[in-house]
Amino acid sequence: MTQESSPQKLVETLLQSIEPSAIADESLRRTVSILLNLIEQLQAETKELRSENQRLKSENNRLKGEEGKPEVKANGPKKSKENYLSEKERKKPKKHIKSSKNTLVKVDREKILEYPQAELPFDSEFKGYEEVIVQDILMKTDNVLFRKQKYYSPSEKKTYISPLPSGYDGELGPGVKALVMSLYYGGNMTQGKLLDFLSNIVISMSAGYLSNLLLKKSANFESEFNEVYVSRLASSPSGNT
Repeated sequence: MTQESSPQKLVETLLQSIEPSAIADESLRRTVSILLNLIEQLQAETKELRSENQRLKSENNRLKGEEGKPEVKANGPKKSKENYLSEKERKKPKKHIKSSKNTLVKVDREKILEYPQAELPFDSEFKGYEEVIVQDILMKTDNVLFRKQKYYSPSEKKTYISPLPSGYDGELGPGVKALVMSLYYGGNMTQGKLLDFLSNIVISMSAGYLSNLLLKKSANFESEFNEVYVSRLASSPSGNT
């Protein structure tokens, strides 16, 4: 797995799991929502720029004399006027039917909105529901107090302490690490801005730890994150984190 593909997968995972609506501070909630929207926008722009860069490379090679794959047209009988007219009829533009964006939206929960009975006329009849999907995200802290068992062996004069789960080294969990790497690689945020952002959501991270985290190999981090993420899914009653 390449270094570029790792942050991309982390971004996709986070965009599906972060829920800013759980943040009590309205200003911070708006900030997080804007940042996540910015990540999606930058992802789309990056993809477009890569495609344009590849096109320019191909054009540059062509100008250097490196011809591309020639277009081979299949031989076939000449089209009669009747065939031409029928083909023209077939190529007549069809009315475009815009597909609903809701087909791509995952529904996480449902809520019935009841109309105030006191405001309805006496002869009102229930006619079902009108469905509207509203997209939102939720971000909340998941600070865990680990009580690590500790044993001491007099014969060995040695203390044994339960280790932390994978991904929880440095007193920071995989969710925070994934968010930081996503904003850094996907959102082009500077380390200074990242530290300010973490401070605003009451997450303590030193500049040195942040620098080391960003320099850490993405493949190793992705392995840790996926291990913890899968274990959370398995332990969740609903199958969702």
